[in-house]
Amino acid sequence: MTATTLFQRTTGPLGAPFLLLGGSLGSNLDMWRPQLTRFGDRLRVVRFDHRGHGGSPVPPGPYRIEDLGRDVLALLDRLGIERASYCGLSLGGMVGMWLAANAPERIERLVLICTSAHLPPAEGWLDRAQQVRAGGMQPVADAVLGRWFTPRYRAALPYKLNQYRAMIAACPAEGYAAGCEAIAGMDLREDLPRIQAPTLVIAGADDPATPPEHGELIHRRIPNSRLVVVPNAAHLANAEQPETISQLIADHVTD
Repeated sequence: MTATTLFQRTTGPLGAPFLLLGGSLGSNLDMWRPQLTRFGDRLRVVRFDHRGHGGSPVPPGPYRIEDLGRDVLALLDRLGIERASYCGLSLGGMVGMWLAANAPERIERLVLICTSAHLPPAEGWLDRAQQVRAGGMQPVADAVLGRWFTPRYRAALPYKLNQYRAMIAACPAEGYAAGCEAIAGMDLREDLPRIQAPTLVIAGADDPATPPEHGELIHRRIPNSRLVVVPNAAHLANAEQPETISQLIADHVTD
């Protein structure tokens, strides 16, 4: 499949180390806003939307993780970036594992947040893809929010939930469905031992979508890695615990 030209936004000082940020299924690059003010002048940040998400084109599915990874390689080439660090959450983390295993010369350091190398059963993802194609994004938005945030966060900050619900609802149904199909067909477990980039694996202690044991498996199989389990965080840990997550990311990629 031909690489898709991804929508991106680049911020931060010239000359700082490059960091790419890849988001969750159903999100757009605004999901990383909690990090931008906390990185200061330490990083040159490139946020991007996966194909089928946000401002990126929506080619017809199904997609594969490899397709999303090749989109990122094309983005690096377009921006003239030979090598960069990469941080991905959920679907973005799956893309990061593929990149680090299959294009190691392009990835300096790797951060994997609330993600998985293998997330069966495939039938569940295929059913969700069919549901979204038939009924759109609104019916799945509340279920997604229930996985993204802990009950305490949802009760305390309802106005933020409305912002994230709007983000999910705005995701193109075909892009979301094709992303589900990419996850259904994904098994990166055998790729993990090939990853040589220094890797930080972050798990949310209360993540129902990719519980900490998924991060533990990734950590065990990537030779040069460490694992941090963040308390009081569900799947969108970067939003629920922004100070902790931002500090962990910045310290790892600028070490």
